[in-house]
Amino acid sequence: MGPRLSTSTSDAAAREIPGRRAPVLEVSDLRMTFGPTVALDGVALTVERGQVHALLGENGSGKSTLIKILAGYHRPDPGGRVLVAGRPLPFGNPTVADSHGCRFVHQDLGLVDSLSVVENLFLTSGFPSRWGTIRWPRLLRAAREDLARVGLDLDPRRPVAGLSPAVRTGLAVARALRPGAAEVALLVLDEPTATLPDDEVRQLLDIVRAVAAAGTGVLYVTHHLDEVFDVADVATVLRDGRVVATTPVPDLTRGRLVNQLLGSELDEAHASSQALPAPRARAVLKVRDVAAGPLRSLSVQVRAGELVGIAGLTGSGRESVLAAVFGMLRAERGEVMVNDVSLRPGDPRRAIDAGVAYLPANRKTHGGIMNLTGAANLTLPDLGPLWRPPLLRLGEERTVARTWFAKLDVRPAAAVHLPLAALSGGNQQKVLLAKWLRCRPRVLLLDEPTQGVDIGAKAQIHQQIVAAADGGAAVVVSSADVDELVALCHRVVVLRGGHAVAELSGEALSVPAVNRAALAAERTT
Repeated sequence: MGPRLSTSTSDAAAREIPGRRAPVLEVSDLRMTFGPTVALDGVALTVERGQVHALLGENGSGKSTLIKILAGYHRPDPGGRVLVAGRPLPFGNPTVADSHGCRFVHQDLGLVDSLSVVENLFLTSGFPSRWGTIRWPRLLRAAREDLARVGLDLDPRRPVAGLSPAVRTGLAVARALRPGAAEVALLVLDEPTATLPDDEVRQLLDIVRAVAAAGTGVLYVTHHLDEVFDVADVATVLRDGRVVATTPVPDLTRGRLVNQLLGSELDEAHASSQALPAPRARAVLKVRDVAAGPLRSLSVQVRAGELVGIAGLTGSGRESVLAAVFGMLRAERGEVMVNDVSLRPGDPRRAIDAGVAYLPANRKTHGGIMNLTGAANLTLPDLGPLWRPPLLRLGEERTVARTWFAKLDVRPAAAVHLPLAALSGGNQQKVLLAKWLRCRPRVLLLDEPTQGVDIGAKAQIHQQIVAAADGGAAVVVSSADVDELVALCHRVVVLRGGHAVAELSGEALSVPAVNRAALAAERTT
């Protein structure tokens, strides 16, 4: 049986501590410059006790700089001030930040897979011992108390390697909140759901609610708007190093929040209102009874100009679909055809030659070469036009890259020369998408195309996806983000237990309908 979570749905009012107590965090007039670059410009925000305060902004807005100042890794320019529970926070010392009651959980959780839950919990604070022997009974009792504090019912002797992503993050939160020399006043969560499957996000949000209900202030950094409305009491938006707005969440609408983030209203339903491709448009991609890994059987056709989504919970087979179609994952059976020509199973080069492009879910290990420049990654699939034996025309390569990077708004301008690893997640994804769009694919396969990117990059990526379909490509998007699929796609195929259980389009296509199909106990037609 998996770990259970005790949840709390108490609202902000129920969590309030009488006003005579100081807020857990008060930031005023905080400025930070790196040479000519202004990273923070007069930032001010307040986090109250028992409050979840969301911090949003595009990449480069100043979120990371603010967190690093709070954590003691950066010294801001003179003049600003930070108070933690009413006490001034000295800058530039991580140990002092910890002793003032500030705790941090970063995207890299810092867990050791080869150790148990209890060993990870005490790894940073030390193990109580007597005469050189670790006092395991005492350690296990304390570990259970730490886990219960965040609502986790979990055997502390269990290996960390077997935990789900949400429970791993919950363990990191429990470790951050361990009782120490100072009472924990502020917990900073830096995009804690960025890599979580959609079905595990709610589990982590329950943990956040439990932490706030106990009186700890939470600064919750995210780019997922749904999480803001689900768990936060207040939202602060940064843009270009400045606070654009701080608003109680009950006073916000999605459109207003998007406007604060981007400076203009954004129509997220890019493709839903578009007319479907003409019924006689040819089927460019045909998938017949393909099985690979947890995917037991899938048959689907995608026409030129059509956007088809693949939905399903973790383990449904959804994660295997596009890799199997492309040939990166060898299919056990079935057939994939592009323009009525069969592709050889397990042969990505044959797929590329047939006009198939594949953007994998893990851009760092499968999507790009992190130590190559942005320009080199862009041109890698098709060097022919740039090749003048025995040399590659690097100047021409950079010119091509500048054109494509301007088209997709890849930042900074120096991305042409920089290693891909030096770019933000959103800009890495735009480079890798541009790499395939440059090849003018007949079939575009996109696996989690906006995972881990900010809302601005997400909008730009969506625009390019729609443009590719408008240009005649057959586009397939696999995503755990059901909202994204419903907004973007003409049809959505829902998988469960390795099989397609529903295909939704038109008025039948909605977020609740997709979720119902994914969770249904029996297959539907």
